[in-house]
Amino acid sequence: MSKKKPKAVDNTIAQNKKARHDYHLEEKFEAGIALQGWEVKALRYGKVQITDTYVLLKDGEAFLLGAHINPLKTVSTHHVTDPTRTRKLLLNKRELAKLLAAVNQEGHTCVCTALYWKKHMVKAAIHIAKGKQEHDKRQTIKERDWNREKQRVLQDR
Repeated sequence: MSKKKPKAVDNTIAQNKKARHDYHLEEKFEAGIALQGWEVKALRYGKVQITDTYVLLKDGEAFLLGAHINPLKTVSTHHVTDPTRTRKLLLNKRELAKLLAAVNQEGHTCVCTALYWKKHMVKAAIHIAKGKQEHDKRQTIKERDWNREKQRVLQDR
């Protein structure tokens, strides 16, 4: 009896690659998102864009701003859909306190870097981030190119 290894399933719905380019990502949090039914259906089809999203902390709660979820054409005509509405993030008090303390430091912000499925729920990867300056971005690009070149040389040998 041979045991087959289950295939690695990619649960990622959307990624914010721009955030990795523009920010130094520090601490990561996992947050649930309060969604409506039509939004979950649209996420199953990958109709989401999170490039310019950020997290707003207000009154002891966290909200996701800037996420654009396109409604499917099959959504009822009597249902009003707002693709860019503010969505509440579900975090516990300790996590909210850490985020609030970090965001109050100068130069720090909170960004969403990915949306993914965890079992049957949609989760958001939230990072505390510090903005990069232009020379930092160039240095990151040089390091990435150098690492790629090293891999090529090692593969050739």
